[in-house]
Amino acid sequence: MEDALENNNESSNLKDKDLFIKMWTSPRQVFKYINDNNYDKYVTILLVLSGISRAFDRASMKNMGDNMSIWAIIGLSIILGGLLGWISFYIYAALVSWTGKWMKGQGETSSILRIFSYGMIPSIIALVFLIPQIGIYGVEIFKEDGDITSAGLISNIFVYGSMFLEVVLGICTLIFCVIGISEVQKLSIGKSILNLLLPVLVFLVPILIIVLLLKAF
Repeated sequence: MEDALENNNESSNLKDKDLFIKMWTSPRQVFKYINDNNYDKYVTILLVLSGISRAFDRASMKNMGDNMSIWAIIGLSIILGGLLGWISFYIYAALVSWTGKWMKGQGETSSILRIFSYGMIPSIIALVFLIPQIGIYGVEIFKEDGDITSAGLISNIFVYGSMFLEVVLGICTLIFCVIGISEVQKLSIGKSILNLLLPVLVFLVPILIIVLLLKAF
């Protein structure tokens, strides 16, 4: 009982810097504070940076370097990702809120969007590791068969090491989002994972099937 009261007191007295530090050691405590206090500070900037991060990821996955210059990719990722990327988070948060209610989830769109913004912090940090990759290899990292091995041993070790850290940070993002959804929706971890997957299963899969059928005819 005393431990529970102590944890509640700690959760209600978090300062700004505590949110970003304790996120890595006590994510549930941080998400509880954010949710209980409707903590909107930094939400906008975090969503903008998250949009930019996702835009760079899409540029890499779509091999945009095969048809565009590095400056065009950077410009589009920052401008479109920053201005429009948050819209996809809002739509996804609304869908998570809606499908979560099937499992008696309690979170509204605004509270889930708030959780997503802070849950994306690891992916935002990953942008730092993208900068030296672009500096060393330029547009090659956005090409399907880009040459990312000819910069020398030290540079290659540094770049591949940063890529590994990006993967680790991506996993942290998923973990944070699951924990955050669990807290705001008041669901178990298993149901929270399902809640994150349901929007994809319910909406994107049928759309994909329709598109494939249309192409077949």
